[in-house]
Amino acid sequence: MLKHGIAALAALLLVGCNSGESEGGIDEMRLINAGDDSANWITHGRTYSEQRYSPLDAVNRETVANLGLAWYADMDTARGQEATPLVMDGKLYVTTAWSKVFAFDAATGEPLWSYDPQVPGETGVKVCCDVVNRGLAAWGDKLFLGTLDGRLVALDRETGKVLWEKVTVDQSKAYSITGAPRVIDGKVLIGNGGAEFGVRGYIAAYDADDGSELWRFYTVPGGEGEDQPEYLQKAAETWTQGTGEIGGGGTVWDSMAYDPELDLLYFGVGNGSPWNRAYRSPGADGKGEGDNLYLSSIVAIRPDTGEYVWHYQTTPGETWDYTATQHIILADMNIGGKDRKVLMQAPKNGFFYVLDRETGEFISGKPYIPLNWATGIDENGRPIENPETRIDRTGKPALVMPGPLGGHNWHPMAYHPGENLVYIPAFEAAMLYAPEANWKPDMKRGFNVGFDIGAGDLPPDLGFRREVGSTIKGKLVAWDPVKQEPRWTVEHPGAWNGGLLATGGGLVFQGTQESTFNAYDAASGDKLWSFDAQTGVVAPPMTYMVGGEQYVAVLAGWGGALAITADGGIIAKDKPVRNVSRLLVFKLGGSAQLPAASEFAATPLDPPPSKASAAVIEEGRKSYARYCAVCHAPGAVGSTVLPDLRRSGALENPAVWLQIVHDGALKDNGMVSFKDSLTKEQMEAIRQYVIKRANEDKAMEAQVAKGRVARR
Repeated sequence: MLKHGIAALAALLLVGCNSGESEGGIDEMRLINAGDDSANWITHGRTYSEQRYSPLDAVNRETVANLGLAWYADMDTARGQEATPLVMDGKLYVTTAWSKVFAFDAATGEPLWSYDPQVPGETGVKVCCDVVNRGLAAWGDKLFLGTLDGRLVALDRETGKVLWEKVTVDQSKAYSITGAPRVIDGKVLIGNGGAEFGVRGYIAAYDADDGSELWRFYTVPGGEGEDQPEYLQKAAETWTQGTGEIGGGGTVWDSMAYDPELDLLYFGVGNGSPWNRAYRSPGADGKGEGDNLYLSSIVAIRPDTGEYVWHYQTTPGETWDYTATQHIILADMNIGGKDRKVLMQAPKNGFFYVLDRETGEFISGKPYIPLNWATGIDENGRPIENPETRIDRTGKPALVMPGPLGGHNWHPMAYHPGENLVYIPAFEAAMLYAPEANWKPDMKRGFNVGFDIGAGDLPPDLGFRREVGSTIKGKLVAWDPVKQEPRWTVEHPGAWNGGLLATGGGLVFQGTQESTFNAYDAASGDKLWSFDAQTGVVAPPMTYMVGGEQYVAVLAGWGGALAITADGGIIAKDKPVRNVSRLLVFKLGGSAQLPAASEFAATPLDPPPSKASAAVIEEGRKSYARYCAVCHAPGAVGSTVLPDLRRSGALENPAVWLQIVHDGALKDNGMVSFKDSLTKEQMEAIRQYVIKRANEDKAMEAQVAKGRVARR
């Protein structure tokens, strides 16, 4: 506590006039007081509190109409872009898909250096939700990057030279890193992903000087006979069997926040492995023994040692992929006449939570979207569940809201202290969860979730598909965390929209699925400015100042979980969403112009005739759902990010199909061999299933062309 007070005083002297051109390395003082340095953006959420609020106000309600493109930089990775840039001393640093790093002059866009960690292409099969990266951390004169294949890399900030790298995961398993590291007092903190594939989650701290591991905090119990700390011994009492071969899940793949005064690090824990609790904790009675701690929890620990302090579980016994890895925001506010130090989160399960961040005490929780898995939260902070949606107990399919993408996914929120509002990039989308009988894990390939992912595939009926599509909604919600209600809402045409930035100019910035980048009035939600980004924007914006001018930057590029794992026809609705990966940087009076957008033209559906038996096609459907849908979309209705298999030339030739699926001919592109999980007969059945689906959709398109689709 005392050392942080001294650091705070010294940092105020270092920050100075906030010109954006102060020299020096990033240290504890500068990070603790990042909120006073309005010119720079030196940590992932701008401050340890992760509010994503900047007091810069040159761009404001009155001037935003004059905001124009200052410069842009094209990226060489046409995949999902999710990173927040860092800006320090007039230089901008950003990561892109495949864990690449680029440095630019923040005022002019002049390229300074780049770094490619050479992540093997076959790593792409280990990730559920695109080969994305969310950003960097800084300490001293170093930048820190987590790579998709599980390395932590330290780069020289001036040159991009590798200073050290550390493998942080067992690379023989389906671990990955997509989140941004954080640094606290010389300790680099990073988690990992992979719960869908069967791993055991943890967060760990590494020495910023040499990468040596300092401590590791596991989020779920280990195997029998393992010597475990007290917090894991208590967790083991909430599992009816050990985590075993499947690992248990609970990966820490994104959110973190830090309170220097309390010296507490907060992080969110992910879903169970498998999702279906019936296979993780068979016979759980729902009275605590099946809670499966610390899945779907917010956990507070000491960053120096990794010592457990408290936890709050948002979804006990999670079975729907309701992670609590979503953005965590810290703030101080008056609630019920009392000043409270709070932690706020809108996790996947659809409730907005306000907790006391000193103790973990539940203060309040209300739905921020429509949901049906629970009817509310009781006075103890435990959800009041709808028993019909407890599919792990009923063994019956159920349509559950929200689905596995949640009511809010990874996209960062923002908090405006002047308005006392949290801005949530929310959406509504349900899913049919169908338990898979006699399910067995496959630790080599494919989704290990315990459900038939293909059970909810949509039929080749365009009218029905349009009806379903109309129920999937995206929105920007301005949420009052004290009243636990929305103050205003902006409806978006698409569901998968960008993260948020709030500013002292009374603005909220957000990109959208419909390829725009917008500024809204923070108080009313009125749209004040819009820019045609030519691509879906899912990354969060940030802002900085150089040479007395305010800049607003956002990394554009369509991709991520919904873009590759959802039905491509439902995503597209009126038109396909293209990927044009670019860094866009704006300032008042900016006059740069993007090149003209090229037309998007999909390869026509022209499959061979479907001649396989119904039994073969059904076998192919099951295998496709488990092993292919995670990248190539449900029902083989692909989108624009990864190949649409209905349009693949390999459908014509079973030998070429086997060269790809069995032999791994395209492994460098991420399409690895599945020979250890699927027989050649099963691979051929998948081909026949895709052929059947392609013919069905070709016929549907022909009906549309002839005007025969019924309007519903």
